[in-house]
Amino acid sequence: MEIIRIIISILVPPIGAFLKVGLGLQFWVNLLLTILGYFPGLVHVIWLLARKR
Repeated sequence: MEIIRIIISILVPPIGAFLKVGLGLQFWVNLLLTILGYFPGLVHVIWLLARKR
């Protein structure tokens, strides 16, 4: 499941954020960053996937 989440996160960062944290604050931050530019959203979702919770 983790490999699929990583692939989806690279293609569409907000969906990857949703799969990791649901409809929380981090999802909305990622959606805003992705609207402002693909790269900031991608960096944010990689950070979300890399951090341990």
